[in-house]
Amino acid sequence: MYQIGWFSTARGPTSRALLRAAWDATQRGEVAGRIAFVFCSRAQGESPETDQFLAQVRGYGIPLVALSFARLRREHGGRGTGFDGQRFAPWREDYDQEALRLLQGYRPDLVVLAGFMLVQTPALCGRFTEINLHPAAPDGPAGTWQEVIWWLIREGAAHSGIRMHLVTPALDQGPVVTYCTYPLRGGDLDRLWAELAGQTVEELKARYGEELPLFRRIRQEGVARELPLLLATLKAYCAGSVRVQAGQVLDAAGRPIPGHDLTREIEGTLAGIGSQG
Repeated sequence: MYQIGWFSTARGPTSRALLRAAWDATQRGEVAGRIAFVFCSRAQGESPETDQFLAQVRGYGIPLVALSFARLRREHGGRGTGFDGQRFAPWREDYDQEALRLLQGYRPDLVVLAGFMLVQTPALCGRFTEINLHPAAPDGPAGTWQEVIWWLIREGAAHSGIRMHLVTPALDQGPVVTYCTYPLRGGDLDRLWAELAGQTVEELKARYGEELPLFRRIRQEGVARELPLLLATLKAYCAGSVRVQAGQVLDAAGRPIPGHDLTREIEGTLAGIGSQG
């Protein structure tokens, strides 16, 4: 049975929902693996949201490793994330080294970053096979989900997607493991695009911000697919439909691939949810 590690900063309810869905899937046997541990970059008492997450982990009986990033930063007099886009501060490297020490007894086959808000040093991301969810198609940009959506609007994109990629020192640039795509044209989307005629992204940001109807619709389409893709990825990985070897993504036959396309499975899941409603 595959051993799954789980990293989270646990800032809000989405972190709990992702863990709950993965846990339930392993308990039902839909994912042929078990969550071997949860690593959290916050400790008890740092926020009510995090405390709920930690209680959830304990309730499932999953081994928990909580290492407060904020505490270590204070002790070293550090600022921000300790990463300037190119170099890590010494105290930031110390944090990942301490995380490695605490996790040295675990040998997960795969580690999932689910709401983990720290860019990892090479020492940590090189220790495990890790995947991270990114709200863009394989041909989409890096950045936060907000930055991705504004990029899509600026480019007049015809599609977007969600991808799970290998974690590497290059933020959001690791090889794609799985992905799904969805259209940004057709139906009422065409009307939302038409409403933007003659306006620049800068003007739209100033006038509407994230309340822009097209912005909200793109976000809605992406969020609807994030959880299904995460579960489908775990299922495919544990079943051997996709695997990672020496930093390469391979299909079931061991051939290198540019990511495993799960669009059909994800759309089928969404259609099933819609019919139940």
